Amino acid sequence: MPKPSPSCVEAMRDSLEQIGRFDPNRARERFLATFAASDTRHIFFGGARAGVVVLRSMATHLLLDHLYILPTYQGKGVGAFVLKAVCHEADALGQDLKVGALKQSRANAFYQRHGFQLVAQGEWDLYYVRHPQVAGGKQGPWHIASN
Repeated sequence: MPKPSPSCVEAMRDSLEQIGRFDPNRARERFLATFAASDTRHIFFGGARAGVVVLRSMATHLLLDHLYILPTYQGKGVGAFVLKAVCHEADALGQDLKVGALKQSRANAFYQRHGFQLVAQGEWDLYYVRHPQVAGGKQGPWHIASN
């Protein structure tokens, strides 16, 4: 079974500690439960690993399953840059982008600032969707052409 890098678990630590739910074993298990290398991208900033993003293609939407930035790189716009890139991918595909965040996490405000709308609540999580954005009724600079 693949093992998440220590930096991946470390990137999860801050948000989980803020709400008193950090357990390194549980963090690893949660990440590995749905791990697929093909969906996982490492985030680099200035040549150093800064975090990880996991984007899954589902039947009807894209799922932003994980977006974790190491504490050293938080507050520098890295997460916003990555989220904008993921949003552009969803826009180009014309698909909704869905994400969940722990109820007490600062991530909730982050996703709302980037156009996500709250659509459901679970015991521990809030669930959001961002519909594809189009400029002036056109698809914008990203498009998909078929033969």
